[in-house]
This record gives sequence, C-alpha cells and structure tokens, in this order.
Amino acid sequence: MSLLGAAVDGLATDVQLPDGAGPFPAVLVRTPYDRRRHRAELHGWARRGFAALAQDVRGRHASAGEWHPYENEAPDGAATARWIRRQPWSDGRLVAAGASYAAHCALTLALDTPEDARPDAVIAAVPALGIAETAREPSGVERLAARAGWWAAHGDRRDSDEEALVKALAADPGLLTHLPVTDLPARLGRDLASWPGLWRPHERDRFASLASDARVPLLAVGGHHDHFAEDTVTLWNRWGGPSARLLTGPWGHGLVAAPGPDATPAHRVSLGDLYARWARLALAGGLGHGRRGAVGLGGSAVWMPAGVEGAPYRPHLRTVHGASFTADPERPLASDGLRVPTDVTPDRCLLVSAPLPRPLDLVGPAEVRLRGTADTPAADWFARLAALTPQGGAERLAVGVVRRADPPGRAAEFGVALGGIARRLTAGTRLRVEIAGHHFPAHARNPHTGEDPVTATRLLASRRAVDPGRVELRLSVLRARPVPIDPAEEILR
Repeated sequence: MSLLGAAVDGLATDVQLPDGAGPFPAVLVRTPYDRRRHRAELHGWARRGFAALAQDVRGRHASAGEWHPYENEAPDGAATARWIRRQPWSDGRLVAAGASYAAHCALTLALDTPEDARPDAVIAAVPALGIAETAREPSGVERLAARAGWWAAHGDRRDSDEEALVKALAADPGLLTHLPVTDLPARLGRDLASWPGLWRPHERDRFASLASDARVPLLAVGGHHDHFAEDTVTLWNRWGGPSARLLTGPWGHGLVAAPGPDATPAHRVSLGDLYARWARLALAGGLGHGRRGAVGLGGSAVWMPAGVEGAPYRPHLRTVHGASFTADPERPLASDGLRVPTDVTPDRCLLVSAPLPRPLDLVGPAEVRLRGTADTPAADWFARLAALTPQGGAERLAVGVVRRADPPGRAAEFGVALGGIARRLTAGTRLRVEIAGHHFPAHARNPHTGEDPVTATRLLASRRAVDPGRVELRLSVLRARPVPIDPAEEILR
C-alpha cells in the first residue's frame, strides 16, 4: 500500500492506495482537525480495498486559503470529488465519510452540490449539521461551553490547540462568567473575529430539509451522551435515499472511544470493520430499502432495532423543595455536577419518584410538563432528569430547555422536551427531576431582562413558582423485555 500526497485546488490531501492494479472505490474524509490524524484510518480502508483520502479543509493545517467554518465545504468538496473520479486509480464510486465537522463536510457533498459531484454513499457520525444546530438548542438557548471550547481550539487559526479553553480556565476560573459573551476572545487573548458571527441568526434544519431529497444510502452513527444525538436521529428519520441505517449506543462524542457510565462490553463495536462492510454493500446496491438500525440499551447488554418506542409511563413525583425558587444568574445551577445543595435558598424545584418496584427499560422520547411562573420578561426553563441508584449514586439521563417570554407574573403551561432515552434502570432506582432557570456553563445564562444573552451586560434574578400538582414526567417504557438483535447484522441488511 502506498501513501501519496496531493494538492487539490490548494487543499492538502493524503491518498492511501490499496495493493494491486485497481481501479478502486474511494472514501473521502474532509476535516479541519488535521488530515494526518487519519492515517491509521486510511490504512484500514486501503487494507479493505478502498482508495482512502483525507483532506485538510480550506485554511486549516497544510491547506491554502482562509478558514471560515461552514462556508466553503460545498465547492471545495465538489472540486475534490470530481478530481477523485478523474484519477486512474478510481473506479468512479465514492463514499463521503466523517465524524463531527467532517460529517458536515460529507453531508454537504451529498446534499448541497451538483449531481456530478455527489458521492454514492454517506457515513455521518455524530454529525455537526450546521452552525445553527451546533450553536443553539432547538429552543434557541445558547450552547456556551461546547462552542467556547471549539472556537478556542480551532477558530480563526490554521492549527489547533485542543486544550486552549482548559488552559484559559486554569488561569481564569471565572472566564465564562465574564460579560458580554461576545468579549470572550479578549479574555482568551486571541483574535477570534468569527466568534460574534457564530451567534447571529442562521438558518436551522437546512440539512434536515435537504435530507428528504437524498438519493444515496446513509449510515448515521451517534451516541446517547453526544450533544448531537437528536440531530443524528433526525437525519436518519428524514433521509430520502434508498436506504438509511442508524447505529447509536451509550457513547459520547468520541463514540466507542468515549463510552458512557451505562456502557457495557456488548457495546464495544468495531466501527472500522462495520463501516467498510456497509460501504461495500452500499456501493453494490446490496442494502435493503428503507430505514433500519440498531440502538444499544444503556445499562444492559441488549441491542434493539432502531425506531422501537415504549408505551407512555407517568411516574408519580413528590416535591422535595423549591416550589418557589430564585433563578439567579449570578449563582446558576451548575451543568457539570449532580449534587443538590440543601443548605441554601432554593435555586431549583426538586421532585423525586418512589423507588421503582421493578426494572424499567426507558426507550423513546421523554418530556417534563409543568405550570410555571416567572416575574421577569424573559426566562429559560431547564429540566434535568437523573437516576438515583439504590447504591446512592446519581446518573444524568437527560436535559432539556425552553425559552419563554411570558408576561411577568402570568402562569403558563408548557413542556420541556428531554429528547430520546435508551436506558435500563434497576429496581429500587428513583427518578429525580430538577426544574431550574440555568444550566451553566453548558448553556449561556439568561439575563432575564429580555436582552440577548450573548450581548447582555446586566443580570437580573428571576423569582419562579412551579405548581407541584401540575408537574408531569412523561416517559416511554417497554412493556416487555426487548428481543436482542445483532447490531452488525441489522446495519448490513
């Protein structure tokens, strides 16, 4: 096998060719994270008979030009795809693949370029669909810590410093509390000209809409603990190609390299081998039509078919404290821990269930419905669901948020979607719901003044009231134990 270097319109590209005369099908990974980090991956593809390419996107690492996240990927990807198909080692068939931002590049090539440039199959893992989806929750609430970390590491620079935010927080632990949020670059000592533009209005759900017109097979891979988990499932649900496959397990953004606390040895999937086998079938037209997939049930060794959902389940909740509480942005609920202080003025409404009389498999969407009042013109309402184990531990299951602008003092009834859950709970587990006004630093603090949280410089405490009798936790629970499946067999059908 030979590793070649190429420049495609100034874009640095590594090409790993298999042994033999060829021609070969090709796999393309376009990334801002340094193409050289993919050399082991390219070797794996080549060993399985694919010409494998990794390319630095424009303005990053060894590629020419300026780096503008989410702006140049369609034309650059199209030029690269056409170049690949002109090479003597290419048989014309192309798989676009990638994880996170590289998945965005793959999807852009598949959905937003002329027909002659589009790939024949797509592998999108933990996909960062677009700038709007990564910057904000569907409700509009800003994802602060994740975006600050990404922009500090990769924004407006040719190389990367993965620990940039960690080092900055070590020097200034209150870094993310400084206002306005748009001034973060000055606190970092960096020129991040693109940072304010991240928070301007951007079109949301564009890729999800384009997905319905897709004409090629898709393999979407995600993790239950990944912040793009819902986007991964939405992409699979809306894909219009001849086949769509979904694989999700109890993993974080790093997938099998980042298992969650509920992962088991049964969730150690060999993704490289699975990707190659799927790609072979996809290019040969050997996949069955329609949507299929496998979901790993956290806390168990079970894999289930994708799309399975449980029946409605409404556990009774007892209010522990905080039917009236203060959401003070100067002392926000911390997003990086599950400890609940009991010796201070309530900063959240806290509710718990009785111990579960038997094991439960939570599979499907979850939501908290409530009737609440805020005395400020703007309010975020976070709902955090945790499992309290019989051994005394606490494990986060889901978090959701809505942004409300109800008249001050007027009660409103609404729901807070928590997303999908796939988790087995043991008998004796209690469910805990926290209703709060902040979830910091994962999310920017709502100043409660009605001003934009990104540009605001003034914070106002918000007094809240929750009607305990009108809080409802809506879960989806399987009535019978699921029939296990083999995830590889399901993906390759």
